[in-house]
Amino acid sequence: MRYRMIGDLRVGAIGLGAMPLSIEGRPDEARALATVHAALDAGVTLLDTADSYHPPGGEPGEGELLVARALASYGGRTDGVLVATKGGRGRTADGGWTVDGRPPHLRRAAEASARRLGGEAIGLYQLHKPDPEVPYAESLGALRELLDAGTVRLAGISNVDVAQIRLAREILGDRLVSVQNRYSPAVRSSDAELRLCAELGLAFLPWSPLGGISRSSLDGASAVEEDPEFGGFHRVARARGVSPQRVALAWLLSRSETVLPIPGASRPETVRDSAAAAELVLDTRELAELGVQ
Repeated sequence: MRYRMIGDLRVGAIGLGAMPLSIEGRPDEARALATVHAALDAGVTLLDTADSYHPPGGEPGEGELLVARALASYGGRTDGVLVATKGGRGRTADGGWTVDGRPPHLRRAAEASARRLGGEAIGLYQLHKPDPEVPYAESLGALRELLDAGTVRLAGISNVDVAQIRLAREILGDRLVSVQNRYSPAVRSSDAELRLCAELGLAFLPWSPLGGISRSSLDGASAVEEDPEFGGFHRVARARGVSPQRVALAWLLSRSETVLPIPGASRPETVRDSAAAAELVLDTRELAELGVQ
């Protein structure tokens, strides 16, 4: 496992997005715990969840409690694991998503997340999404209060643009350590945000990092291969004898030393394949073959 930095913390270059383990379609408890344990065995030390990662009609924090149980039941060391969670979103009974960036809500949500995760403070707390009904500076002010109070050690933001990153940096200073936006071979709309993170030294955590590369198989057989935009991933994968998903994650790592993908997984074999991308270094010819420079 290669390593990268989030603030002053050294973590594995591939994280685990734990959302699939606790929302609709989730695996049973035994497989969910086995998936997290397989990630830890493979050198993954960043686990990303949120208080809103629960099935419709469920209770906030189910995903956080699952991560806490997985760490408690793991047979190895966990003192180097960074648990990142998020606040500011919710679920509706019909499966929709809500946004609530009001400072009182964020303070209550963070305190509840800290209780569920245990420990003295949340390792990395991220504002899940800007609330269009609340000035973003007010939401960031709540995060600053949580940092000052010791409820949160490090802060991150998610689903943001360049101006919002700059505002967060102004308000939070060097305690802002990460940005989590959607980014993948198929979704490149955060190129400017990625460049700014590299400039500022902020970790850039792509969510849904395998967009454009099907997770349906690990042997390269996918309808996506016929799309000329992404066929290169399958060609490089065949030449290397690895999955196209692993190639996609290696491509993300090549974008910047600040990039730290957090692919989701719901099976141990999937998370092991993702973690192995940290050891796959693509050469110039292979990167050109991918066609998404």
